[in-house]
Amino acid sequence: MGKTALQAFIEGVRSQWGPLTSELGQACQRRMETLLSAPSGEAWLGALHRDAPANEELYRDPDHGFVLLAHTEQAGLYRPPHDHGRSWVLYGIQQGEIEMGAYARIEDEDGAVRLVKRNSTLVRAGEAQLYLPGDIHDTRCVSDTALLFRFTERDLRVEDRQHHRLTRYVEDKGFWVPGPARA
Repeated sequence: MGKTALQAFIEGVRSQWGPLTSELGQACQRRMETLLSAPSGEAWLGALHRDAPANEELYRDPDHGFVLLAHTEQAGLYRPPHDHGRSWVLYGIQQGEIEMGAYARIEDEDGAVRLVKRNSTLVRAGEAQLYLPGDIHDTRCVSDTALLFRFTERDLRVEDRQHHRLTRYVEDKGFWVPGPARA
């Protein structure tokens, strides 16, 4: 029996893994786009469509530390602006549509920080978006449901809860500003 699209993705990423470069980011994005077109008859993908998990870990690399997650989102689910600390992240839409906004962090003369929205992109099934360390974005599910894959260079829970390197933003008087640090 041949490899599943998931196995091919994992093996391909593992074979090219190293420090972040333009080539690595592009190669992973191409591999993600191939993964997104996996036949729904593959058992792992069929289970995701059937069970519609809010969050399911598909793979965690024991040597390199990268993680592949699947998320099923419902219409209107909004994740406010945030970054991913030192990690780079690749989002791929397998089914549905997600709107992703990009932001710049601006510091006023008095040191106050706020976000300015750069743009918004509608990411459709079969498409992938790459976010580099320090990039700030939000997401909103704009279809009835969406199945998305999130590939992270490292475990973001560790980055967030142990190292406190992720920044989440909250709305304050019409502006997005850094939220309170997580304990």
